[in-house]
Amino acid sequence: MSFVRPEVRRALWRWREVLAGVGLLALGLWWGFGAIGWMINGLGYVLTAMAGALVVLGLQRGRFRDGADGPGVVQIVEGRVAYFGPLTGGAVDMADLSRLSLDRRMHPAHWILAQPGHDPLHIPVTAKGADQLFDAFTSLPGLRTEYMLRELGSDTSREVVIWQRRQIAPALH
Repeated sequence: MSFVRPEVRRALWRWREVLAGVGLLALGLWWGFGAIGWMINGLGYVLTAMAGALVVLGLQRGRFRDGADGPGVVQIVEGRVAYFGPLTGGAVDMADLSRLSLDRRMHPAHWILAQPGHDPLHIPVTAKGADQLFDAFTSLPGLRTEYMLRELGSDTSREVVIWQRRQIAPALH
């Protein structure tokens, strides 16, 4: 029996990094400015900086998470994103990814991962394990994280390209 309502538990879990960062930030400030001794003060300053970074990262991750009650399961193993859905599924290697799009015309919205020579992989943003995609997407070279998060939170009903691999022209000899 849980004493915390399910919607409160989900909200706390969604923003868990931010909550941990705020707690560590308070401890770091207390150690940095309230403790006696140069060693504890120094640890407090370092902890404050690390906690600030955790809060910023937690805010990005919290904005990315959109629940886990959608269809299918996402699994990421060694750079390969796999989606096991009730009707579709597939796998894409992140190293071979050519385009990442977000289609908000579907309900729920879907990530579209395109790979040359294969059908695009459609993953609902609410699929179980879809929060793992944040780390996979941020590893893409040149991805603008804030743009991705802004489009994810947008209410417009359209497909938008979040990231596309640059085509490098072959060197001429």
